[in-house]
Amino acid sequence: TIMGAVDLPVKKMDGIELVVDGYRGRIYTHPSARVRQQFQDIVEEERALVEGLEAIKDLPAQTLDGHRLQLCVNTGLITDALRSVNKGAEGVGLYRTEVPFMMKERFPSESEQEKIYRTQLETFAPQPVTMRTLDIGGDKSLTYFPIDEDNPFLGWRGIRVTLDHPEIFLLQVRAMLKASVGLDNLKIMLPMITNITEVEEAQYLIYRAYGEVLDEGHKVVMPKIGVMIEVPAAVYQARQLAKMVDFISVGSNDLTQYLLAVDRNNPRVADLYDSFHPAVLCALQQVAEAGRKENCPVSVCGEMAGNPGGALLLMAMGYDMLSMNATNLPRVKSVIRGMDLAFSKSLLEEVFLLDNPQVVYSTVELALNKKGQGRILGPSAHSK
Repeated sequence: TIMGAVDLPVKKMDGIELVVDGYRGRIYTHPSARVRQQFQDIVEEERALVEGLEAIKDLPAQTLDGHRLQLCVNTGLITDALRSVNKGAEGVGLYRTEVPFMMKERFPSESEQEKIYRTQLETFAPQPVTMRTLDIGGDKSLTYFPIDEDNPFLGWRGIRVTLDHPEIFLLQVRAMLKASVGLDNLKIMLPMITNITEVEEAQYLIYRAYGEVLDEGHKVVMPKIGVMIEVPAAVYQARQLAKMVDFISVGSNDLTQYLLAVDRNNPRVADLYDSFHPAVLCALQQVAEAGRKENCPVSVCGEMAGNPGGALLLMAMGYDMLSMNATNLPRVKSVIRGMDLAFSKSLLEEVFLLDNPQVVYSTVELALNKKGQGRILGPSAHSK
C-alpha cells in the first residue's frame, strides 16, 4: 500500500506510465525498460508464490513441533467473507459492523441488520464470527450522524458513542442475536474500552437484549463477549478485563497509534508509526501474559497479525488466534508451518533486547531469510 503521497501533480500524471511498488511504498514515473522488467519479474514471482500457497489452504496453521494457531480474517463486506472462506480462514476474528452503516444514508433497521449479520454468520458456520459493535468516530464517520471534533481520535468514538446512545446499541445486539438463531457461532466484541465501567454497562445491555429476544420466542444462545484492547489504559487493566470477559482481542493498529502518539494518516509523522516499536511489543506481551494468567483467550486483529514476521512474534508471546486480511492469511500460515515454536520464542527473546524498531524488523527479516522464508515476506526482504 502507498499512503501519504503529498503534493502529487495528479493532473500532470494523466497518461504517464507508472510503477506502483506497494512493498516499499514508492511510485516510479517513466520507468526504464530495466525497471519495468524488474517489476514484471516480481509480479511473476508473486503469482507463482500465490499458486504455491494454494496447496496449504486446507491444512492447519501448525508449527513443526506441533503448536496450533487459529488464523481468522477481518471482514466488512460479504465479498470479504466469500474471499476469506476460499483462503482457508478458520472464522472471523473481526467483523466491522460499521461498514454496512457507512454504506447507507440512515441507520439500518433491526431487520436490515439481522439480514446482513445472518449472511456473515451463515458463510462461516460452524466457525466463529466475532462481531464488533458499532465503531464510529475517529476516521470513521456516518454522513447522517456527524461527529465534529477538534481531536476525533481522542474524542467520542467506539463504545463511548453507543453507551451514550443505548437505543443504537440495543437494536444492533438484538439484530446480532436474532441472526445467530440455529447457528450459534456469534461472538460479540466491544471496541475502544478504556475502563471497567464501560464493560459492565455494555454487558448489562447485552443481557437485556438477550432477555428481550428470548421473551419474543427466539431460541438464541448467549454469545461469548470480549473486549478490544486499543488504548494504553486497557493494557494496564488487561488482567482485570480478562476476569470479566470471555476473550480479549488487541487492535494493534490503534494501540500502536495511541502508544506512540502518532496519527498514521498524517504523512508528516507516518514514518514514526511502527508496530515493531519495542514499546508496542512490550504492551502486546503484557496483554498476552494477562490473558494467560486468567485463562482468557487472547488474539490480535491488525496489520501486525498479517505480517509473517509479526505473526511469529505474537505466537511466541502466547496469542491463541490471529486475524488479518484474507490476502495475507496463506503467507502467515506458510511461515508458521515452516517454523517451530522454540525458534519463535528464541527470536522473541532476541528482539526484546533491541531498542530500535527498524533493527527489530531487520532482525526478524534476517531470521526468516535464514530459514528460507524470504519469499513469503515479499521482494523487499527476499532481495536482501
